Amino acid sequence: MKSSNFLFPRNFAWGVATAAYQIEGAWNEDGKGESIWDRFSHTKGHIADNTTGDTACDHYHRFEEDINLMRDLGIRNYRMSISWPRIMPDGKGKVNLKGLDFYERLIEKLCESNIEPYVTLYHWDLPQKLQDLGGWQNRELAKYFADYAALMARKLGDRVKYWTTFNEPWVIANLGHRTGEMAPGIKDQKICLQVIHNLLLSHGMGLQAIRSCQTDAQVGIVLILFPTHPASDSAQDLAAAEFAWQKESAWYLDPLLKAHYPPDIWDSYADLVPQVEAGDLALISQKMDFIGINFYFRSVMSAEEGRLEKIEGASYTDMGWEVHAPALRHLLLRINKDYRLPPVYITENGAAYKDVLNEKNQIHDRQRLNYLRDHLLELYSALQEGVDLRGYFLWSFMDNFEWAYGLSKRFGIVYVDYESLARYPKDSAHWYSKVIQRNGLE
Repeated sequence: MKSSNFLFPRNFAWGVATAAYQIEGAWNEDGKGESIWDRFSHTKGHIADNTTGDTACDHYHRFEEDINLMRDLGIRNYRMSISWPRIMPDGKGKVNLKGLDFYERLIEKLCESNIEPYVTLYHWDLPQKLQDLGGWQNRELAKYFADYAALMARKLGDRVKYWTTFNEPWVIANLGHRTGEMAPGIKDQKICLQVIHNLLLSHGMGLQAIRSCQTDAQVGIVLILFPTHPASDSAQDLAAAEFAWQKESAWYLDPLLKAHYPPDIWDSYADLVPQVEAGDLALISQKMDFIGINFYFRSVMSAEEGRLEKIEGASYTDMGWEVHAPALRHLLLRINKDYRLPPVYITENGAAYKDVLNEKNQIHDRQRLNYLRDHLLELYSALQEGVDLRGYFLWSFMDNFEWAYGLSKRFGIVYVDYESLARYPKDSAHWYSKVIQRNGLE
């Protein structure tokens, strides 16, 4: 085999990622309870293409086929999520044994295929019964989440070593409770800020619960971070970029890693700040075994115009997100300087493009391939500059239900024909398979 010019560390975890609601379907089968995303997608006007996650990729019935495809592509690590309402239809109390059995079989199949599971406990699909109790603005949910986390650690901990409590608290809070563009569709800044605090508190309690049941567990959280760059070198633009960073990213990193919220941002919220009880920040800032970072794009800030929507000369994905791979390295170097970080995983990174299946059932997704290569080169540079980076999970393994965009955006390295539900690996899948095989890039 030809030698690689950019070899990654020997035990670097190459993987792919998905989320339960986006791929499973079977939304009301085998005793599963309703989730906030079931309710949200069934409400007219919420989803861009008027689809739902009722079937999605039908992974619930096709997981063996999907895992076989992962194995054939040489994928060794799989970041997946568990549907809380599939396990506990009411979010608390009674356990749905058929739902538990599904994940037992799925994890068993992964282990038989020599694929390491990285399990996320909450990827946005809250049981609707808990939303009826106030959802994440109700502090009591932290206790219910801890009970759920303990149950999963007891049932799956002999086969699952890596646990993530939450995926992207920023999205849950801001898009679900401030702008209302995602489930549960609330538009209230004060509620949004309380939700953030309650999510971080739930993370701390969930981390404790997992460790109490599984002594060898590796537990962390996944944050989406937005590196913020000034539109110019002016003092005003530099200040605007720094303020945006503190508000959008440090607001999560600081309580988790420094046991306090950023003081300037806290003061700027005035009477909107969340209720914080004694001991909360000690729970939130417990030592984690790793931190997951999801990266898609940067923010460019102007003091005059705010966040710039379009950058002259830039290219954009089908989501309208700027492609700027160096921002990933800048992000990692910044947080490595500002915080005492645990080991870091890139838990999501990828791009949506308008993929076309040709008459030979091929998808030549050169733009995605270039996107992935450029971002991996920036990761390699970050490693050389001292970031303790342990793995990379590509988003996504296959095309799926892209939340409020429905089935209209394709992030996968495997194409899904939503009529036949057939799967077709794209060129990027075969390319990524070679990256894994050689543990790096040529």
